[in-house]
Amino acid sequence: MLEIGQPAPIFRLPDSDMEMLGLKDFKGKNLILYFYPKDDTPGCTIQAIEFSELEEDLDQMNTVVLGVSRDDCISHAAFRDKHGLTVRLLADTEGEMCEKYGVWQEKEKDGVKKMGIVRSTFIIDKLGVLRHALYSVNPRGHAAEAMRLVQNLEQA
Repeated sequence: MLEIGQPAPIFRLPDSDMEMLGLKDFKGKNLILYFYPKDDTPGCTIQAIEFSELEEDLDQMNTVVLGVSRDDCISHAAFRDKHGLTVRLLADTEGEMCEKYGVWQEKEKDGVKKMGIVRSTFIIDKLGVLRHALYSVNPRGHAAEAMRLVQNLEQA
C-alpha cells in the first residue's frame, strides 16, 4: 500500500487518443487518479459520468481527473464516445501502473478468486505528493467525495 505524504508513483501511459501522459505533465495541478475494473460496465460508467459532470468545478480548482484501467486505447475511445465522457482515460494494458498503485489484487466473486483492479482513487497535490489513497470505493457519489477531498487540500 502507498503511504500518504510520499511522492506519487511516476507513470507514463497512452490515453484514448493514444497521446502519452505522465505524472510530470500535471505538475502545478491537483490530480484525481482513479482506477476502475472495465470500460462500459455499470459501476465504471456511473463513475466516469459523474467525474465528467464535475469537470467545470474541478477545472476551477485547478484539478485534472484521469481514469485508469487495463483496457486498451480503442476500448477507452469507444467508452468515451458512447457516453460522452470528458474525463481522460489511460490504458494500462500491461498492468504496471496498477501494480505501482497497489490496485491489482485478488478478488472473489461468487466463490471464484481471480486477479483484478480494486476500484480505487488517489488524490495527488500540485507538487506530486500523494494526499489520499482510497481503496474499494463505491462508484455512485464517489466523484463528489473526491472533489471534496481536493477542496479540503486547497483550504489547508
